[in-house]
Amino acid sequence: MNILDKIIAHKEIEVANAKALVSINTLRQSHFYNRETFSLRHFLLDETKTGIIAEFKRKSPSKGIINDIADVVKVTTAYTAHGASCLSVLTDNHFFGGNASDLIKARVNNIPILRKDFIIDEYQIAEAKSMGADVILLIAACLTPERVQELAIFAQSLQLEVLLEIHNEEELQHICAATTIIGVNNRDLKTFTVDINRSIALSKKIGNDKIKIAESGIHDIETISTFKKAGFKGFLIGENFMKQADPTIAFAEFVQQLNKQER
Repeated sequence: MNILDKIIAHKEIEVANAKALVSINTLRQSHFYNRETFSLRHFLLDETKTGIIAEFKRKSPSKGIINDIADVVKVTTAYTAHGASCLSVLTDNHFFGGNASDLIKARVNNIPILRKDFIIDEYQIAEAKSMGADVILLIAACLTPERVQELAIFAQSLQLEVLLEIHNEEELQHICAATTIIGVNNRDLKTFTVDINRSIALSKKIGNDKIKIAESGIHDIETISTFKKAGFKGFLIGENFMKQADPTIAFAEFVQQLNKQER
């Protein structure tokens, strides 16, 4: 059983337990459930912003502890102040050390927030809405094309946008009308190896009507420039900032370098 299989097996149990504890009707009573959401698509197409989806991540199965002392409000507020187009907040606890509370606290920021988790059920999408998320992640590697479409349509019914993550050419078949934002992850979720050329190779096979996001393995502004030339509008970066002693300073300096290059 690979890492992804282990995560999904645990997630199935986790979701079943959550359903038994809190009903969807209860989730709908959340303070955030009826709020007007921010559009990731709009923010990514805004030329005045960086296109960076800045991630708050405490740990990962491949790297172990990345940063378990950073304050989510301090870090995400700095990300927002220095031009992030979106925040990505891990909510998986068992494998990534995240939780719903992190996303709820990050909601003080007035930009889109992506709930970064392994979503396999409509219940988790309702959860995301109740936490204050604007966008959900659907990972092609753990869903059938039919299931992606079902979950994406349900998300749209809640005014949530969908980021569909793919890893290889076979997963292009998961793209549908309900998935307008496509992320290509340079990290193979089954082996956790990173190949930064993955996004470039697949980008030419994704329709121009879709917004493209490069994910993982982005450590410098030169890589972002390469992705921009290939038509990418978004760049999901987490570990590069979170592994630093102060992610807020690391992000500010990275954006400063990016702005200098683009002048």
